[in-house]
Formats: sequence, C-alpha cells, structure tokens
Amino acid sequence: MKTIASGLSVSLLAMSLLTFAQDAKTAMGARADEERTDPSRFDKAVAGLKESERNLYLYERVERVEERKSASDPNPATVKIARVFPAGTGIAHIALGPDGKPTDAEAYKNDLEKLLGSLEWAATGGKQQREAYEKVAKKQKERADLIDQTRNAFIFTYLGEETREGRPLSKFHLAPNPSYKPTTRSASLFSKVTGTVWLDDASGQMARIEGEITDDISFGIFLGKIYKGSHFMQERYEFAPGVWLPSFSQYDFDARKLFSSVSVHQKTFSSDYRRVGTPAEAIPLVRAELDKLGVAPSAAAKP
Repeated sequence: MKTIASGLSVSLLAMSLLTFAQDAKTAMGARADEERTDPSRFDKAVAGLKESERNLYLYERVERVEERKSASDPNPATVKIARVFPAGTGIAHIALGPDGKPTDAEAYKNDLEKLLGSLEWAATGGKQQREAYEKVAKKQKERADLIDQTRNAFIFTYLGEETREGRPLSKFHLAPNPSYKPTTRSASLFSKVTGTVWLDDASGQMARIEGEITDDISFGIFLGKIYKGSHFMQERYEFAPGVWLPSFSQYDFDARKLFSSVSVHQKTFSSDYRRVGTPAEAIPLVRAELDKLGVAPSAAAKP
C-alpha cells in the first residue's frame, strides 16, 4: 500500500482536491447568502489544507491501520496500531498493542531511545541535516504546487447542506474541467477523478472528501496501473482550536504492479493528536518519558 500510495500521491490527491474553495464561489453564485460566498471563507479552506500538511510534522498521534481482503469485508485481515511521532526529517512509528499501549516494555524503551536519537540528530545544524531538510522542503513545495493547480482542474457544483455532529456543512460535487491543461504528470491525474466535498460552514475547513477513479491510471513509467472504480475518502476534524487534521482515511484500490495484481483495502483511524513541535521542542518530552521509564539520557541510541 505504501508503495502504491506514495507513487501516486493518493493521500495528497485527496487533500489537494479541496483547494477548489477559491473557485467555488462561482458555483455558489446563485445563493443569496453573501456570507457563504465571501472569498475570505474559501481562502481559509486553502490555507487550512496547507497548514494541515505542515502540522503532520508537528503533531504526534495514534494510528490504527486495518487491512481488508475486499471493500465489503466487515472484518480486517490485519490490524496495526502505532504511535506516530514526527522527527524533523521523517516520521517514527512505534508499535502498540490492541489497547493502544505497549505490549513489550523493553522494545518500547528501545523504540523511544531510537526516536530520541533521531530527534537529536535532526536538531543538529550540520551539513547532512541541512540536506535532509532541503529534501523535505522540496517535497512540500511540490505538494503545494500541485494543490495550486487544482484551482483550475475541476468544475464544482453546490449540492446543498448537511450536518455533522450538529455543525452545518456545505456539499459540493466535483468533476474534471475539460478545458484544464495539466502542467505536470501528477496533475494529469485530476482528469480521471470525480467526487464530493463537504466544507464546514463555521470555519471554512474541509470536513470530508470522497473520490473515485473514473479511468485507469498508469504510474511508474507505465509499469503499474490503478484501475477504474478505485475509491478513496477522508474525514477531518478540529483537534485543537483552528487545527484540523485527518481522523479517518479509506483507500480501496485494485491495481497492477509489473505483472502482479494488487488489491488494497485499507482504513486508517487517527486519534490522540498532541503537538510535540520541532525536534528541539520534542527532545525534552521524549527525555522526560524515558526518565519515567528508568532510562538514562546517555543511553539513548543514535540513528
């Protein structure tokens, strides 16, 4: 799943579709409520998506990943729960048990020691660290540029209002814009996607998105393909004042990689978000946790 998803930037696709907000006022022009057509509201949606991308490098969380044999299978074939911790130039995954707690105290300590070593390395201003951060910055810029291209890639139609947990949402249908000319290979994927998007009226943030692949998508210099009918969705909630992050994601893909068939049916539940900040900010938090576990700071492993 990671290979396919990263190769196609599927999660980015789900996020970037929501930048329609700056163009959505055209589709909403027939609505009498001027407050809902205020361009500043749409600016918030765009800014919120980009901020969410940055916050995933500042907030730790617990992720429960369920793999199924098919989209209709009610029981997962495998379940993995992990503490996901940003470490500056990467993301650490520390395995947890079914109850969300460590099952092996010694292994958990070792993982925290490795995490501390990674944080200490990332907080050092050396040449290797600068090069690693440059790679992260380049990747983030590419994602931001792709998000910007979606402003003209879709036609959006207002469908009405719904509520989620008492909060009103505005619902839109999105379809490829036939006049859009993609400028990158990744952007060309937009012509093969249709879906539905919900915006939270109070904040202007994206609350939910569902999308479907309408035509086969080739990737990896045509050595692989994701088939028509594949589906993705994501839900986002406000976990702290003004901070919206993914709470649930689902991917159902049938694909081919080289000469092998691949079927991916994955659900990811994200919870227990906590801001840990930059490596320099996170180091004291991890050291304090290791101290409670009886591990001397000098024992922390280096990457």
